Amino acid sequence: MKRTLLFFGTIMATLSYAQDCSDLFISEYVEGWSNNKALEIYNPTASPIDLSQYMVIRYSNGNTTATAANAIQLIGTIEAYSTHVGVIDLQDPNGTGQTAPVWDSLAARADAFYCPDYNTTNAFYWNGNDAVVLARGTVANIGVSQLVDVFGKIGEDPGTGWTTAFPYTSGGVIVTADHSLIRKSTVLKGVTNPTISFFDALAEYDSIPAIVDIGGQLYGNWFSLGEHTCGCAPASTPTIDETPKVSVFPNPTNGEFYVKGAAAYSNITVVNALGQTISTITNNSKSVLSFDLEGKRGVYFVKMTNAAGEEITKRVIIK
Repeated sequence: MKRTLLFFGTIMATLSYAQDCSDLFISEYVEGWSNNKALEIYNPTASPIDLSQYMVIRYSNGNTTATAANAIQLIGTIEAYSTHVGVIDLQDPNGTGQTAPVWDSLAARADAFYCPDYNTTNAFYWNGNDAVVLARGTVANIGVSQLVDVFGKIGEDPGTGWTTAFPYTSGGVIVTADHSLIRKSTVLKGVTNPTISFFDALAEYDSIPAIVDIGGQLYGNWFSLGEHTCGCAPASTPTIDETPKVSVFPNPTNGEFYVKGAAAYSNITVVNALGQTISTITNNSKSVLSFDLEGKRGVYFVKMTNAAGEEITKRVIIK
């Protein structure tokens, strides 16, 4: 198939439409407090993919060019319909400021660590206003690399971060700084046009706070890292007991909690220990749902039913 190529800054990008379920894409972005940064990449294909063919590039503060200092080659292999979690490599407990360590709970979810030294490569040192690119190619030759997916927009500085209000660089609610963004299960491919606006981040992502306060204690809200629900997975693979996986987090919680992987379930009901209905959602299509039961201590049950009438139940404790 003939492709038209655009030279944009230091990356080559295809303007033809990417094929669904044909290449890696970003499935979760974490921009947490301090140096808690992570990127989850999903393989939507039926075959393992060698990650050494790919790299992550950071375009900071509206820059349109990048050098080897802004990129990092990935390592390892992603199995079919699986994820790779990359976490910034800052693990010295004595680190401060720019070298402050990632939290143990985030480090525990890493498949690989990247960018231990900012002065060597700063690819994983993003804030909520930096474009993050997944590209096929090598750090030594960025100029002929092929764009595979982009989070944000290359060349645009939204200030603190992209928001929910058009033109998504001002007004509305900031959804990229201090947040985790989880790709919706309906997204089957990456964004391969670097000039396209970052139209409403919530059109392709569900945004949740990266850090939550439970009883005065801060916790990292990255329980969803390491698994991704996607429509590319064959229909014969999932079962009601296995995939898609559903997680409730944080749990226990002081009131607000999230349900990830809910897209496969059209009806969701939250009931208390007495069987009384607290909340009901019908015709659900969202991958991540949020509920707020602040001040309502006790044990609750989240009951989810799919189109076939099969049901699963998750328990959540409100402290």
